[in-house]
Order: sequence, then C-alpha cells, then structure tokens
Amino acid sequence: MKLDNTLPLEYRSEENNNRIFGFWIFLGAEIVLFATLFAVYFTLWTRTGNGPSAEEIFEIGPVLIETFLLLTSSFTIGLAINAMRLGLKKPMMIFFIITLILGLGFLGVEIMEFVTYVNEGATLQTSAFLSSLFVLLGTHGAHVTLGLLWGGGLLIQIKREGFTLDTANKSFIFSLYWHFLDVVWIFIFSFVYLKGLM
Repeated sequence: MKLDNTLPLEYRSEENNNRIFGFWIFLGAEIVLFATLFAVYFTLWTRTGNGPSAEEIFEIGPVLIETFLLLTSSFTIGLAINAMRLGLKKPMMIFFIITLILGLGFLGVEIMEFVTYVNEGATLQTSAFLSSLFVLLGTHGAHVTLGLLWGGGLLIQIKREGFTLDTANKSFIFSLYWHFLDVVWIFIFSFVYLKGLM
C-alpha cells in the first residue's frame, strides 16, 4: 500500500480514496431518493381532503429548534474532522459527541412534533398531503437515526484504536453523510415548512 504523507490521513491510501469516491456515488443515489420524495410531496401538498393543511399544523418554533440543532451539528462535525486532521483525539471525540447529542436533540423534537400532529388528528392515513409529509420527514429522521447509531459505533472504534487510516476514513465518510442530512434539512425547512406557513 503506497502512502502519501502529504495528504490528510483519510486520503492516504488508494483504498481510502476508492471508499470516499464510492460514498459520493451512494450520496448521488440518496439525492435521487430525496428528490423523488420531494416531487411526491409537491404533487400532493394541496391534497388535504378532510384533514388539516400545512398552514394549520405547522408551527415555526419547533422547526427553528430542529434547524438550529442540525445546522450546529454540521459545524461541530466539521470541527471534529479538523481536530482529527491535527491529530487531536480528545477534542475530536468531544466534538463528535456534541454532534451526536445535537442530532439526538433534533430527533427528540421531531418525534414530539409527530406526536403533536397525531394528537391533532393529522396521521399518515388522514390525507395524501399528510402521507407524503410523514414519509418525507420520516425518511430523513430514519437517516438521522442511522447516523446516530453509526456515529456511536465509530466513536467506540476511535476510542479503542485511535486515528488509523481506517478510522480516519470512516470518520470523514461519516461527516459527508452528516453534512448531506443537513443539506436535505435545509430543503425541508425552506420548501416544506416555510412554504407551508405562507
């Protein structure tokens, strides 16, 4: 294995470069998935039937909290990767843990939001609009949940092994995934919630 010590640790082998390239291809497929869910939502968002409309159920408060938590977590995962590149294990792990706590907070607020919708009679079966909304938000939430589990396992590996070609590569790929979730959320915030509140 040929190592190029001038590159960040996560890029120092051909295998690592291939993994990163492969993950970009995976993210391309994820973009197609979310683009499809957005297309379905935009097709059905006025089909409320006898159920409530977006304007009736959306509340800006929880959405702003979710947005703050997720965008802040994008910043902290960036700090974690920067600390990793500097070889600072403890700060890297602290920023990584903060990222996961913020992600958990986001998920908690989203679950409370879903519970509120259901208590107001807005369920998956109520209308085409709500069905498409729950699927879009639920798919994003499921991705965040997967990220929390993945990140937790990665933290354990870093604690045990420190920074290696493998753990650095996995951490960087995780950061790409987490940033992707934040970008998707910006679209949800802008085109689902803000549009629905107007």
